[in-house]
Amino acid sequence: MYRILAAIGTDEERALEQAAAVADLPREEDVEVTLFHDFTDNPSGASVHQVAAVRRAAERLEDAGVEVEYAESSGDAAQAILDVADDRDVDLLCLAPRGRSPAGKALFGSVTQQVLLESERPVLVVGPGKVGE
Repeated sequence: MYRILAAIGTDEERALEQAAAVADLPREEDVEVTLFHDFTDNPSGASVHQVAAVRRAAERLEDAGVEVEYAESSGDAAQAILDVADDRDVDLLCLAPRGRSPAGKALFGSVTQQVLLESERPVLVVGPGKVGE
């Protein structure tokens, strides 16, 4: 079993790009994808299953015959991604950065950048594309 952790934000287009990239990976064995969402702040107790982008990514992956699981957390997104990757012993991380400007990254940081620098696992970074074309 090849395990992938896909960190999904709230942008449905980026989530579909991630799902398409994972579904298109060459497969010699079964693939299991954990769709992960980090709630920055979650006082109402929302669930990963309530995030539209996660649902859309799950539909795309399941249509491609990929097994889907779910995980969620609240707090520091980069650290949570790294922790879940370790807990589930994934083989690959899949991220879709927001596309901030260099100044924005310097001011606000970048989850993708932190994961790339701190992960000991391969990371697939999915850029904007054209889903469905």
